[in-house]
Amino acid sequence: MIILGQKGGTPISDSTFPGKDNLVLFPKTLDFYQIQLTVMLENERYGEAMDLLRFLLRCQGQEQRHYDEWQALLEWLEAAFPQYNHDKTDGEGLESIEEEEPSEDELKRQNVQAKLAEDRFYADKLLQTAMKEPLSEQNMLALEQLSYLRGAEIDESLVRWLQSKLLHPLLQFRVLQTLRKRGMQGSIELLRGQERARVEVDTVPLSTDEFPSQIGLITERVADQTEVQEPTLYYFAQELWTQFIMAIYGTDDYFSIVDENDETIDIWAATLHQNVSESLTGSRSDEEIRNMYGITDTMRFRFEQAYRTMKQFMAAGTNA
Repeated sequence: MIILGQKGGTPISDSTFPGKDNLVLFPKTLDFYQIQLTVMLENERYGEAMDLLRFLLRCQGQEQRHYDEWQALLEWLEAAFPQYNHDKTDGEGLESIEEEEPSEDELKRQNVQAKLAEDRFYADKLLQTAMKEPLSEQNMLALEQLSYLRGAEIDESLVRWLQSKLLHPLLQFRVLQTLRKRGMQGSIELLRGQERARVEVDTVPLSTDEFPSQIGLITERVADQTEVQEPTLYYFAQELWTQFIMAIYGTDDYFSIVDENDETIDIWAATLHQNVSESLTGSRSDEEIRNMYGITDTMRFRFEQAYRTMKQFMAAGTNA
C-alpha cells in the first residue's frame, strides 16, 4: 500500500501508480489536492483538473461523498470542455497539459457558442445551473460559460438573483466577475454578509493581480513570520487570504485594508496567521502570534473583531 504525501508542492500524476488498491492519501494531503483542484478550476486549467480528478477517484479510503462529488465534477468537465479532455494512457503526467492548450479563451468562446447553436435553451440551462444550491464547482463553471454569451436578459437575471437572495459571499463575487466579463457598466447594491454594499461592476477584479497592492501586504507580513519555518502554514494562508478578500470585497473591512493603515495591516496579518494556525493544529494560543505582529492592548479589540469575521467566513465555507 502506498500512502501519498505532497511531492514538491506539485500534484502527483495518477499515471505514476498502476492500480487503485495501493493508493491512500493523508488527510492533509487530501486538503492539498482539493485546494489544487480549486486553483486549477479558478485558472481555467480544465485539462489538468480532469487528470487530477481521475487520480483522486483511484485513491481509496475516502468518504463516499468525496468520490460522488469528484465523479460528478469530472463528468461535468468532460461534457462542458471536451477539447481539454486529456484521458491519457501513455504515462504522461499533468505537467505536459499546459503546452497542449492553445488559445484557451477563444476555444471556450467557440465551445459555448456551439452549444448555444445546438440548443437555444442553453443559456437558460446555464442560469439554472449557476443558481442551483448549494455552492459547488458547477456553479462556478456555469457562470464562467455565461460570460461568453450575450443578452441583456442574462445580466438582468444575474442582478436580480444577487439582490433577491443572500448568497454565499464567494458566489456573489463570482457573479460580479461574470457581470464585468459580460461588459456590464454601473453599480449594484447588494447585501454582503450583514452589510449593505454598493459595487462598481466595471472595477471588480478578475484576478488577484487586479486587487490593490495593499491587499498583498497582509500575506507579505505573514510570509515574514512563516515562510521559512512554517511553509505549509504560509501556503494555506495565501489560499485563505485570496478566498477571504473575495468574500469581503466592497465591504468596510475591505476598504479599511485598502487604506493601508499600518495597524490595520498588522491586525489582519495576525488574524490570518491565527486562523490558519488553528485550522492546522486544532488549538488556539494567540498571545505569541499577537506579539509577532505587535498587537498591543489598544489594538486587541479590533484584532478580536477581525478574528471573528474571518472565523465566520471559514465556518460558512465549511457549511456551504
